[in-house]
Amino acid sequence: MTPLNPAQRASAETLENVRRCIEQGQCFRLEAGAGAGKTYSLIESIKYLISVRANEFAAVGKQVACITYTNVAKDEIKTRTDNNPMIFADTIHAFSWSILQNYQEKLRELIPTLGGKWHERISESVGIHRQTVKYDLGFASIKDNEISLHHDDVVALMARMLEFPKFQKLLKSKFPFIFIDEYQDTDTELAASIVHNLIDNDSGVVIGFFGDHWQKIYGSKACGLIVSPAGKITEIGKRANFRSDKNIVECLNRMRPELPQAESDPNSQGTIKIYHSNDWQGVRQTGGHWKDDLPEDESREFIQQTKSLMVEQGWDMYSSKTKILFLTNNLIAAEQKFINLANCFQYTDDYLKKNDKYIEFFVDVVESTAFAFQHRKYGELLQIKKKSRSYLTSQMDKTKWITNLSELMQRRANASIGDVLDLLMSTNVPRVPAKVSDTESRYKILSAKPAAELTADELSFVEKISKLRAVQYSEVSNLAEYINDKTPFSTKHGVKGAQFDNVLVVCGRGWNHYNWDQMLTWLQDGVPAGKQETFERSRNLFYVSCSRAKHNLTLLFTQKLSEKSISVLEQVFGNTNVIGSPF
Repeated sequence: MTPLNPAQRASAETLENVRRCIEQGQCFRLEAGAGAGKTYSLIESIKYLISVRANEFAAVGKQVACITYTNVAKDEIKTRTDNNPMIFADTIHAFSWSILQNYQEKLRELIPTLGGKWHERISESVGIHRQTVKYDLGFASIKDNEISLHHDDVVALMARMLEFPKFQKLLKSKFPFIFIDEYQDTDTELAASIVHNLIDNDSGVVIGFFGDHWQKIYGSKACGLIVSPAGKITEIGKRANFRSDKNIVECLNRMRPELPQAESDPNSQGTIKIYHSNDWQGVRQTGGHWKDDLPEDESREFIQQTKSLMVEQGWDMYSSKTKILFLTNNLIAAEQKFINLANCFQYTDDYLKKNDKYIEFFVDVVESTAFAFQHRKYGELLQIKKKSRSYLTSQMDKTKWITNLSELMQRRANASIGDVLDLLMSTNVPRVPAKVSDTESRYKILSAKPAAELTADELSFVEKISKLRAVQYSEVSNLAEYINDKTPFSTKHGVKGAQFDNVLVVCGRGWNHYNWDQMLTWLQDGVPAGKQETFERSRNLFYVSCSRAKHNLTLLFTQKLSEKSISVLEQVFGNTNVIGSPF
């Protein structure tokens, strides 16, 4: 029998601890650092539950709930558990709504507690009486016969409903085990309610948290580290790294000594290079969050020179091998030419993770259709058409279909998003999903009215859709290329959980939330009072970015660094690896 490597031994120990918690009905938190194989542990834990409880759960109609934060993660869990009916895997919104929708009266009672915007909606409408509360399009509104919830409202209502013992009992009767994937991204209010009402309150529901609070990089609403004031969450650290070579793992361990990881190959040795721009002589940017960064043209030269050095050292710059991570505001959107599209959204997840229904439709359906049509992949085209439940029944149908697709190709290249949408709404080639067509119909009605006749919510809705429709559709194509991994560029949002042979991380300014010199200084001196959240935001992004590399890691700082920051880099990455200027 082949002996286990260090990472495998650490992983086996972790799974044993998780199984012990499951057997004893203890809530737990699995802290899996970068490259530890968190998803593997989650899937194996689910499979263990299936092996020991499947017959019992099937007899009484119980399931294991596995809550995710993306549809991609949900689909992966379903696939890797063979779509076992014992597992209810879905996003937090879908999971919450599957239970909440049965409590219509209570929902109507709680909606006024959701804050000021709902107070305005109630006062400007017919109010709340016996309407049906719905959640489909994600646009909040009150009408005569229905109340529509926003995505955030569903999570907030779930947090409030957990306070009621009757609701807790119903939850336990249906889902005695709830596993939460990427727990650190849970809404803060919901996380607090889960701990207080389900864990510390001994509800009997076993909650398993899987994630890493050092990988909380998605904004202020996410909870980060989850702890139980009553000490009722068993902490399990997964001390393994299956991703990176030994010396890169050692750097991560120096960065994070409280969760040391064991590498999978003790004989591996990657390369680490740290470049900075401190020797550059010239006037740096000033003011706001650009202070001390190189001018934009100089930044591009430094990046190009660093890339050239990487090529000389044998890096394969093909996108499947190499990622360039720009930790600067909007550089990636500018590089990839979808900056105007990005500016239409408040949250980057809406477009980078396709959380917005328009972006999801454009990238997954329209762009997929266009790619298949352009490359004459007619089998793929027919599969897309079948999924939309429309069929070709005659030669005339086929001719019209090709004509419509040809027109779509022209508009994609030369027209606005609004022009493309108008065409798709008239041809339905490809078929427009109801959630988009309903929104478009509402937009047409409201935009035809004088602004003075619209409520604040309606006016905001019209302005948002108008701004999106005005953007050139070519920016959607550029975004789709980026999302579908056809470029070497990336940002923090697209790479969490991903890994690449080679990673170049460009650390500059331009984001009010991130200051790398400040973060490195605080690593050594300690975090000033009141600055912990600021520090963790930068530290987490830095850690996530550095931990993507399997074999070769290069950092380039275009921001001027203090001597103390240089010293910290030498301590973490090694004196000989901090080289200085790439020129």
